[in-house]
Amino acid sequence: MNKQELMDCLARCGMHPGKVLGQNFLLDGNLLDYIVRTAAPPPGEVVLEVGPGFGALTAKLLAAGVELYSIEFDHRICEFLRTGLAAPNFHLIEGDACRVDLRRILPPEREFRAIANLPYAISSVFITRLLDLERPPELMIFMLQKEMGQRLAAPAGTKNYGALSVRTQLLYDVKMLRIVSPRVFYPPPGVDSALVCFERKKALPDLALRRRLGAVARTAFAQRRKQLQKVLCGNFPSEQVKAAFQVLGLKPEVRPEALPVETFAALAAQLSEVRK
Repeated sequence: MNKQELMDCLARCGMHPGKVLGQNFLLDGNLLDYIVRTAAPPPGEVVLEVGPGFGALTAKLLAAGVELYSIEFDHRICEFLRTGLAAPNFHLIEGDACRVDLRRILPPEREFRAIANLPYAISSVFITRLLDLERPPELMIFMLQKEMGQRLAAPAGTKNYGALSVRTQLLYDVKMLRIVSPRVFYPPPGVDSALVCFERKKALPDLALRRRLGAVARTAFAQRRKQLQKVLCGNFPSEQVKAAFQVLGLKPEVRPEALPVETFAALAAQLSEVRK
């Protein structure tokens, strides 16, 4: 879809891209082809898309033969897609991707992939929702704000490393595929974007441990400049925290950004779910 085609779609719907909804439409056909080629979904694979817009990426995914479930918030765009992209393998859900029950709209007991030009305003909330699924996507490819991509891919010991980095990297190998200029969007966002790939690891920790790790990481990075043991003792039983540090050979004064994901997971496993 080129810019003129997009402008025609906008005119037909009587709309202007909304800043509140983060509507920045991707126009680069070569980049769209690259996304589908990199995701390489086999025919019949279940794919989840969020924010399909006027269907530039959607149409290419449908052409690949996937079973596509697209969530769109804007009712005007939904009406456009219902008439313009009618296909037996296209399932359009009108709603808020941060509230829709994903377990109800996706086929049960099926692996799926998530591929989207994700609205930047919901990216962290939506990715967190995916991480909280019993069986999260086996592959995710998202267009994100560059800073968000850097946070998700950041290694321990760097300033971008945080709670969401830990939670995401527990389940996925995260790779920044390329930085994307604002010029390939309409309207162009005020920031650079990044195409980020998430490949799920073979062994998944159980959901209870993942949730406990989330609580530990959020607590730790809420006061990232303070000594980790003191911070955790303020939220978890201090005896357990000190015992866990001893078992894992951690110094009380260590800062959270120094701990790799595996150590965070081991620390979470040592702590009970009961918080102060």
